Amino acid sequence: MAEILGPQRLGPLTWLVGEWEGNVGVDVSYHNKDDETSETSYFEKAWFKPIGVQENGQQTLEGLTFQMTAWRHGEETMQPFHDEVGYLLWDKENGQVMRNVVFGRGIAILAGGNASPRDKAVTFNATPGSPNYGILQNKYLSERAELKDFTSTFRLNDDGTFTYTQDLVLRLAILDNLEMHHTDTNTLTKVNSFHPGTGYN
Repeated sequence: MAEILGPQRLGPLTWLVGEWEGNVGVDVSYHNKDDETSETSYFEKAWFKPIGVQENGQQTLEGLTFQMTAWRHGEETMQPFHDEVGYLLWDKENGQVMRNVVFGRGIAILAGGNASPRDKAVTFNATPGSPNYGILQNKYLSERAELKDFTSTFRLNDDGTFTYTQDLVLRLAILDNLEMHHTDTNTLTKVNSFHPGTGYN
């Protein structure tokens, strides 16, 4: 893939701008109805759109708003089984990337990590109780499927596709508080680019 030229105002998030689709998603999780851990394959649509500069006193953040929605294979014309919205933020001065995401299951996460302006891979991590990069979830989930850790990586591949991995560590009450990994991965292809003047805002 050709190197992205120019100032890259969005730093390591620059290459994400656009609309993406992926059909090789794999979700590995515990299924209560079947009382087993199994895989679910899925199709996914995602978009990432630039937002205005965000200022917190002396801190300046650039970023994107995003949405990622997934359908189980065979259910593409039905309701999605996963949907998330949020922001990806770049703090150039402090070399930090942030993923501020809300899941439709009553979970909110602010995850972050170190990054350089032209990185082609960024990793976000969050843990419960962290004063900076933490996890919140609703009471029902806290009692039955408490989130103990969140790690996710977005990577630009040499062929221009985008691969992400995601790992949520859960403490499951139904399994005598055993901790397990709920993982997701998919590779997406850009299907639409956003450019100034095209009215994407």
